[in-house]
Amino acid sequence: MINIAIMGYGTVGSGVVEVIGRNQDVISQRAGDKINVKYVLDLRDFPGDPIQEKIVHDVDVIINDPEIQIVVEVMGGVEPAYTFVKRCLEAGKSVATSNKALVAKHGAELLSIAREREINFLFEASVGGGIPIIRALNSSLTADRIEEITGILNGTTNYMLTKMFYEGAQYDEVLKEAQDNGFAERNPEADVEGYDACRKIAILSSLISGQQVDFEDIYTEGITKITKEDMIYAKKMGMTIKLLASSKRDGDHLHAIVAPALLGSEHPLYNVNGVFNAVFVNGNMLGDAMFYGSGAGKLPTASAVVADVVDEAKHLHRNIMTMWKNEKLELLPIEDTQKRFFVRISGDEDMRREETEAAFGSVTFVNVEGLENEFGIMTEKMTEGSYRKIAEKFDGILHMIRIEE
Repeated sequence: MINIAIMGYGTVGSGVVEVIGRNQDVISQRAGDKINVKYVLDLRDFPGDPIQEKIVHDVDVIINDPEIQIVVEVMGGVEPAYTFVKRCLEAGKSVATSNKALVAKHGAELLSIAREREINFLFEASVGGGIPIIRALNSSLTADRIEEITGILNGTTNYMLTKMFYEGAQYDEVLKEAQDNGFAERNPEADVEGYDACRKIAILSSLISGQQVDFEDIYTEGITKITKEDMIYAKKMGMTIKLLASSKRDGDHLHAIVAPALLGSEHPLYNVNGVFNAVFVNGNMLGDAMFYGSGAGKLPTASAVVADVVDEAKHLHRNIMTMWKNEKLELLPIEDTQKRFFVRISGDEDMRREETEAAFGSVTFVNVEGLENEFGIMTEKMTEGSYRKIAEKFDGILHMIRIEE
């Protein structure tokens, strides 16, 4: 029997207990031994819940028990999770976590401690919920140089943008609906400002580069400025708008960004709608691959955590996780990256055509019936720095969205 402890009995923690309970037979078969939850760490008590007999309030109970071989961390946040996880690893216990903030900030250090002690620090559920993207990068795609990872990594914002696109609703309307339906938090900042997706692409970027990518270095733009009018233009152009988290190689450099983007119908992420997540990967040998599924939710996330527990149970004294160095990777500055841009401009197209072409060069003009006193343009490919210089001097820009190709 393999005894495990769970730190945190919230949504995901209770999901881990449920997954192990409901699928005990198949999990034990795949792990090669029975997985037994011995302790659950939480500040609270749960009278009337069968879990109460396993509740402990002191992390030292877990750390000092030699029978505990694997610890699940689903507390969230950086502290005290970091301190607790580090102590568990130093005590020779493997750790499985769903905590993207922890992995993004301290992943390199915690992977190194696990490697030194021939145990494991696994974090499949930290990116994409139930989508097995970490495991694919760690074991299935190790023969490839990954050229690009681009994903829809946040279900809340994808749900909101899908509603705005298909129902013609404004941002404030769909945010309230998402909150009422439980898809968005009362304080939705981490989702709608892109911070959640940023931490996830930082983890993926660190994995494919082998160096620490700090999420603070990634240019991040949320969906708060996307309007009903932007969606009307997107439809006119046969495109849609998604919040993309992207990491791409550009020569010897890596470029990472989180921002809304216009996608054409031929793009593999075009039809990823609602609360679903998807990750597009391009490898220099593999070519293109797509991973699609539930990016969040109690049981999909818990399923990914338990899959890590099974992996750790199968490899109790052998480290299996690719690690990245503490050495920080310098990303390609956003000013040097190249894109096409869609720009909404106030005024009459005929009156501003000459001025617009003089500023932006060769452009495609876009007009939408019913939207008066404004027009849109699609630029040719240019650097972000070039676009910004033009935009600083050009009056009447209402909004800009990057075009993903």
